[in-house]
Amino acid sequence: MLEGKRVAILVEDGFEDSELVEPLRAMKDANARVVIVGSGSKESYQGKRGSATVKVDTTADKVNAKDFDAVIVPGGYAPDKMRLYQSMVDFVKQASASGKVVGAICHGPQLLISADILRGRRVTSWPSVAVDLRNAGAEWVNEPVVRDGNLITARKPADLPKFNRAIIEALQSNHR
Repeated sequence: MLEGKRVAILVEDGFEDSELVEPLRAMKDANARVVIVGSGSKESYQGKRGSATVKVDTTADKVNAKDFDAVIVPGGYAPDKMRLYQSMVDFVKQASASGKVVGAICHGPQLLISADILRGRRVTSWPSVAVDLRNAGAEWVNEPVVRDGNLITARKPADLPKFNRAIIEALQSNHR
């Protein structure tokens, strides 16, 4: 289904376990090549619920967005930590500017705010992030999954099946 597609999943400590594990499984099940990209602060990261520990394949300062078809930002506490690393912010900004699929769930859009890629875009998120997204120039809506061009956002873990499906469909349709 997604043979030849490369997907980066960003990670930092405190990620929402299911929001990393389920997209990772869905992308692999669709035959995409998944690369776990860390901030560089550690070699492995712990989910906030303690049910998942993820070892990184590489770090954001060593990758180029042009080498990927999509980037996924899980939620939890991790996005707020990710935004402290300029290489992670730059990676997301470059992916968006190159028209790559950029997916973020729950608190994941916090990193998109720092990448300054939300002005005029329609998005969703965990409700507490809505004010920050509006202040960043986005139109926030309370829907399970929102696709605005190459940008795909979702609210919470319960929305993961629709989120994963939207990313796979975007990668199958008009993205390299």
